[in-house]
Amino acid sequence: MRPNPGDAAVLCALAALSATLLLANLGNQYLWQDEAQTALLARTILQHGIPLGSDGTNHFSQELGAEYGPDGVWRWHTWLSFYAAAASFAILGQTTLAASLPFALLGVGCVLLTWALARELWRDRVAAGAAGLLLALSVPFLILARQSRWYALAAFLALAGLLAYARIRPGERRWAFALLAAALLLFHTHYLYCAVLLASCCLHAALLERERWWPTLAAAVGTSVLSLPWLVWLSGVKLGPDYSERLLSASDSLLYLRVFSEDLVTVFLARGLWLLALPLLALRRVRCGGPALPRERRAWSGVALVTLHAGLGIGLLACLSPGTYLRYLTPLVPPLFALVGLVVGPLARAWPSVAAAAVAAWVLTGSLEDFVYEITHDYDGPIEGIVGFLRTHARPGDTVAIVYGDLPIKFYTGLRVVGGFTGEDIEAARGADWIILRRHNLAPISRAIRDRLRGFVAEGGYRRHEIDYPDTAFENREDLRIHRFRTARWASPVEIWEKRR
Repeated sequence: MRPNPGDAAVLCALAALSATLLLANLGNQYLWQDEAQTALLARTILQHGIPLGSDGTNHFSQELGAEYGPDGVWRWHTWLSFYAAAASFAILGQTTLAASLPFALLGVGCVLLTWALARELWRDRVAAGAAGLLLALSVPFLILARQSRWYALAAFLALAGLLAYARIRPGERRWAFALLAAALLLFHTHYLYCAVLLASCCLHAALLERERWWPTLAAAVGTSVLSLPWLVWLSGVKLGPDYSERLLSASDSLLYLRVFSEDLVTVFLARGLWLLALPLLALRRVRCGGPALPRERRAWSGVALVTLHAGLGIGLLACLSPGTYLRYLTPLVPPLFALVGLVVGPLARAWPSVAAAAVAAWVLTGSLEDFVYEITHDYDGPIEGIVGFLRTHARPGDTVAIVYGDLPIKFYTGLRVVGGFTGEDIEAARGADWIILRRHNLAPISRAIRDRLRGFVAEGGYRRHEIDYPDTAFENREDLRIHRFRTARWASPVEIWEKRR
């Protein structure tokens, strides 16, 4: 199907809609712990050319120092997302907006590539438009794409790889090279999703599209060879005992398989409500004749490709992920919206009013109204309050001790900060100029650190400040189920203890 002016109009509309939702008020919320880690590592790239786990004053670990070795070079994650943030910093300065902007722009790209993938697989402009529109209105996806983290980058590259694979034709090499490039970049974003992409494409080619087998295999082998030195180097990371035990637990993997599968359907795919289009399409077939869905082999081969990608992804996550975090599903989600478009598109073609009502129901039963409120209003979180207070009252060279939330304080203030999950000796906090206890204990180590800091305060010489910002557990989170669209006015205020000088 060749492009036409209608395609350009649809793409412009999708770009405008998704850009509005993803870019509006983007710099308003301060970075939370994980995002601040991305920003801090990006800052070290500007200084040293590679991501380091320390800047000489502070450490950036959340795994008790396991993410880097004695040389300080970061190897818990591959690095492309950190370079994306560093490039943004180099152009725009080291701000909240600059940290989040490249990933939000990639979120816009995901919407457009979802349209392109659906159009390639189904050869149906209406189905492609429905896929892009519903992804652009998916609040869980929008929240994740606005994060200064690898999620949108991995989703974008997974889509690019699937699209390149779908366009491979006998005698053409360019799309095999495009698949190779997408897979390599995806490896350097997050290696697990590179494995998912290549495994799903190779398996799909072996089973259903034999003419794509050799180009796809060549792309997979090329990616593996070029990535091998990195795999060897990354294998030197020492996993914590809890994670190691989890990897050896079959029962945990089965539990994770169930949780990830349920989350994919209930959180991202509107509890499968879009499947209600199928009986309506069947009714149309009875009344009007004609197939309810495309009968071409090409379309069902596309269904198999998207299904394989999601299934293998969930399977690998169930075996290898350290927890059932919703964010891990992000790269698997946009291709599934192409599948949703396959079902909703024919309904829109047959009964436009019914399809419009279905999209409205999708929107109204979700959190889009709350999301629109968030991107049009100010949001105040504990990190913003703490940073503002320290910028006003702390002196250069002061030391801050905090139970949790150390990484954004390090990014925004540049002060020496002790605490969090860095693995440093908490005795370094004795006599700190500022102690922030926080009201929420997220893990046993948080409780231990809080008890030690309470003891330091009890030794005397501190005075208490209460600031008018809510002391919630996080500045904000990327998971729709615990994300805050409004400032938590009901929460107790942040307490900061100042050492008398």
